[in-house]
Formats: sequence, structure tokens, C-alpha cells
Amino acid sequence: MSVIPLGSSQLLIFDTMILSHFALADRLDVLGELLLGQPCATTTVVLDELRTGAKTRPELAGALELEWVRQLPLDRPGEIKSFGVWVRRLGATGRDLGEASVFAAAEHNGAVAITDDRSATRVGRAYRLSVHGTIWLLVRACGAGKLTEAAAGTLVEALRATGHRLPCTGTEFPRYVRQHGLL
Repeated sequence: MSVIPLGSSQLLIFDTMILSHFALADRLDVLGELLLGQPCATTTVVLDELRTGAKTRPELAGALELEWVRQLPLDRPGEIKSFGVWVRRLGATGRDLGEASVFAAAEHNGAVAITDDRSATRVGRAYRLSVHGTIWLLVRACGAGKLTEAAAGTLVEALRATGHRLPCTGTEFPRYVRQHGLL
């Protein structure tokens, strides 16, 4: 995995999954602190998905009001075409439109797509897109001294309690990241 230093000027573009689980865990403030100074964005498609979800899960509304996340509309012809390409690549149904929009935005902005959707990640990487997820963000925060491994493990457990599927438990986090050469 490529390591982009925390605080790098490279834009991170977030998918629905990560923002929604941090919102459900009531940890959007922690995510914001970990990413302080890092340019972050999401797409209008992701915001629409969050808005729809907030109708039945009001906790998601917090993810719609993040001052540190810029909104990317994907309204220029090249972006719209790229979105269509990613919809086809991902085999996007109504559920995968957020990932397709994030990948199109990342491609057009030379950014990193942030998602924990494993199949979407595989497709994105097959097309040489820089795609990472929650564990990568936590590892970067640990490496920058913004988060201890124990605190990262606690955060992993809080996210898993919301139903977020991550590749390790909080207790396993230190061993997992070392076994995979992440830390």
C-alpha cells in the first residue's frame, strides 16, 4: 500500500460507508481531528445517499454537516463521462453509485478514494486508482502520533459495533497492521 503522509496535500475523497459508520458510532469528531489539515471531500451522490439514510437513521445527519469535507458535484462533461465508466466497471446498482462517484472524482482530481467496500477497492486498484479505507486512515494517524494503537483498536471496536465490517477487531489491530506491513 502506498503511504501518503498525514497532512499531505493530496485530497481524500470519502465514500458513504466510512462516513456513515463514523456517524453511527458518534465518532465523526474523532475522524475530523485525525484528518485536521488534510484536504477531504465527498461527492453529491454520497451526500444524497447519506440524506436518504438519515430519514430512517437520524444519526447520519451529522455526516452531512462536516465543515472539513468539501462537496464535489461531478457536473462537468468529463466527470460525468468518468462516472458512467466507473458505474460500468463496478457493475453499479443503486447501492454502488456512491463508490462510482468517489472513484470518478478521485480519478479527475488525482485524489485518493476512501472506501471500505472490498469489491469496489479491488476494481479501483485494478484500474490503478489509489483506494484505501478505515484501517489505512488509522495506521496513518498512528504513524503521525495522532492516535495510539490502543485508541485505534477502541475506534475499530466502536465502528464494528455499528455493523461496519473491518478486517480485524480492535484487539487484533496492532498484530493485523504489522502482519500486513502497514505499521
